[in-house]
Amino acid sequence: MKQFSNRYIFVFSTIMVVAVATLLSLAATLLKPAQERNLEIEKKKSMLESINVPATRENSVELYSKFITGSFVLNSKGEKVEGVDPFRVVLRNEQKKPLEEQSLPVFMAAPPDGEKVIILPVEGKGLWGPIYGYVSLRSDMNTVYGVTFDHKGETPGLGAEINTVQFEGMFPGKKLFENDKFVSIMVHKGGADPSDLHGVDAISGGTITSKGLEKMLSDCLAKYNDYLLKNRL
Repeated sequence: MKQFSNRYIFVFSTIMVVAVATLLSLAATLLKPAQERNLEIEKKKSMLESINVPATRENSVELYSKFITGSFVLNSKGEKVEGVDPFRVVLRNEQKKPLEEQSLPVFMAAPPDGEKVIILPVEGKGLWGPIYGYVSLRSDMNTVYGVTFDHKGETPGLGAEINTVQFEGMFPGKKLFENDKFVSIMVHKGGADPSDLHGVDAISGGTITSKGLEKMLSDCLAKYNDYLLKNRL
């Protein structure tokens, strides 16, 4: 049996490692435009769903242009920030910064019913991974118009229920403020009182995800407090 020298094995291994790394890098470069396109479509589709406009991957770009009327970025004082593309803001990256350095995207929309709403992105932690979504508010900057939530890796039938029509359907009509005090929306284990303007039912068997979603809403929406108060009707 032929024996290879240590030098031959080292050189061969190095060449293989470089070749594989080059192929992987090339594949990542070639796939990046498609991945970015898919992410763009998914974001647009989710925003449309938060204003009750059903969308598919095929028509979400067209519908987005029709119903999303504008966008801008705020700082934590509720002041507009120039030179930042709201659509390109990655909330997870912003959350790693001090609050005063964060960019807070706002999207304006005009749903088919004629209501003028704003859409705010939210992101937090569930049981097994990130949870995220969009909350749309009526022109009073207080009343929830609609929501859409999604997740990475939550348990099917339990925490994954955050992106079902049944769960999301409890949010429209809920309030973020009590007078001028921000209170957000609470997720109640065992069920919320139907008259509670700030509460919804938790997911049965999904307590950790439910509380993670509650914290996500409170933490993310509170950052818009100054802007919402200044623009409430």
